[in-house]
Amino acid sequence: MFSYTRQFTRQEREITESDKKMIARVFEKCDEDKKGYLSREDVKMAVVMLFGYKPSKSETNFFMEHALQGNLPGVPLDLLISLMGKKLAVADQYDRTRHIFNAFDVHCRGYLTMEDFQKAFIRVAPHLPQRTAQEAFREVDRDSDGHVSFKDFEHAISYGRDNL
Repeated sequence: MFSYTRQFTRQEREITESDKKMIARVFEKCDEDKKGYLSREDVKMAVVMLFGYKPSKSETNFFMEHALQGNLPGVPLDLLISLMGKKLAVADQYDRTRHIFNAFDVHCRGYLTMEDFQKAFIRVAPHLPQRTAQEAFREVDRDSDGHVSFKDFEHAISYGRDNL
């Protein structure tokens, strides 16, 4: 029952110092020219880096309008932290986990194989040895059936998130 109800509730939380630092790192990466603000294209990239999707035109306009209201040429760090922090505070962890799982499940089977895990690790962390992906797969495959179900994946992700 707990898992079922958790799927349909949004978890609101406080913006943590860790969130602020993460947003600041994303800001630094997106502000390649070191101009002190993010342009429209930079903001799009920041959303991709923080949330894993390309924002719509209206969402990007929303971010840029806040900068224009302050007569700013773009979105400075403090405004990005404020806007993205609010978005992070209401992020639905179930949806984010489902999105990540679906990205790894390239064959749309509803489960991940060892091969899927290895390919995902190569894309996400190419510097890690292949045995790390194999060990992670064995750890996440709780019933040792050779498949990682969404339930297994969600358990591993939530365990990792809860134990940071």
